Amino acid sequence: MAVTRSAAKAGSKTAKPVREGVTLPTFVWEGIDKRGKKMKGEQQARNANLLRAELRKQGIQPGMVKPKSKPLFGGAGQAVTAKDIAVFSRQLATMMKSGVPIVMALEIIGNGQKNPKMKALVDDLRLELESGSSIYEAMSKHPVQFDELYRNLVRAGESSGALETVLDTIATYKENIESIKGKIKKALFYPTAIIGVAILVCGILMVYVVPIFKEQFASFGADLPAFTALVFGFSDFLVTWWWLGLIVALAAFTAFMYVYKRSTKLQHTVDRLMLKIPVIGQVLHNSAIARFSRTLAVTFKAGVPLVEAMDSVAGATGSRVYTDAVLQMRDDVSVGYPLNVAMKQVGVFPHMVVQMTAIGEEAGALDTMLYKVAEFYEEQVNNAVDAISSLIEPFIMVIIGGMVGSIVIAMYLPIFKIAMTVMN
Repeated sequence: MAVTRSAAKAGSKTAKPVREGVTLPTFVWEGIDKRGKKMKGEQQARNANLLRAELRKQGIQPGMVKPKSKPLFGGAGQAVTAKDIAVFSRQLATMMKSGVPIVMALEIIGNGQKNPKMKALVDDLRLELESGSSIYEAMSKHPVQFDELYRNLVRAGESSGALETVLDTIATYKENIESIKGKIKKALFYPTAIIGVAILVCGILMVYVVPIFKEQFASFGADLPAFTALVFGFSDFLVTWWWLGLIVALAAFTAFMYVYKRSTKLQHTVDRLMLKIPVIGQVLHNSAIARFSRTLAVTFKAGVPLVEAMDSVAGATGSRVYTDAVLQMRDDVSVGYPLNVAMKQVGVFPHMVVQMTAIGEEAGALDTMLYKVAEFYEEQVNNAVDAISSLIEPFIMVIIGGMVGSIVIAMYLPIFKIAMTVMN
């Protein structure tokens, strides 16, 4: 907004520039305009006096001007997510294509943020640009939010003088990638949630229901079937040592995640096993190919050299198996092999993808062919996720039925045995 920009300019004459990581405080104000109408709002400024002066310039007689109070809970805001960056990219691309200067666009976007951390990030980018830095240099100071691929594309756009076009491409890319990620999470969440609920239900039965049956059967004094005795023993363990089981499970999970994050070999093994899971594995394969194709197409179209682009593409596939394959392809391409030959050597890309890449290289339209490959496999992922519920549901029902049914059978076996003894 104009108030913030003018206030920042006025403050720059009397105060030192705001450096990295420092954002202007936010003030809430109330005042009366020239028509006598009451106005109120909130705005960033270096101090309250500068904000009052700026409001008077706009014809508003300020009354109350005070720092905005922080909320008691959640004042720090949520972490900046990939989705936040995708929305930011689209907003910035749209404004720049409409002719809005980048500093003004960042100011408008920052003022519209509800997440304080995202607002601080956008404000810091704006302040860096106002101090003379390029957008690439400003984003390089936030490598967590703006990864290497993002920064390389922005640098290519600045160098070629087509930053608006590149930002639009980045925005589309981010939106597509986040859509694919969302669909993968949806595909994995449903069966995981159902099985988790089944385990919870079985745990409740073992802790609260099975002991009641055990007391009843103990009063009969009859020998219990082996399967029933096994279930009773497991129930006794859960009732007595449930806390130990919980600690062991949490410790095992924590240890696994600790090792997984630090072991490339374990990541490769887990990802390879995930890719072999029926139905889910094919979705993960298609997702990795779609992300590889779209990422390489975007970087290549932006003018990033192929070998340099492969470094960024490797980390965008979402699979350690494909990451290692892309890095091997990079090494092959760097010594002169065509991209399609390098793809064929790693053995993880379908024949159609290799052939489409070969055609694109021969025709000088590699980015166009890769976009088509990405669209095809994204459609495959969409179709698979839409159908995955109906495909997995019978399998999940078998698992739930087996878990709950085993407990029920174990409880009824002694009843059948006692009935047979009475009849005989």
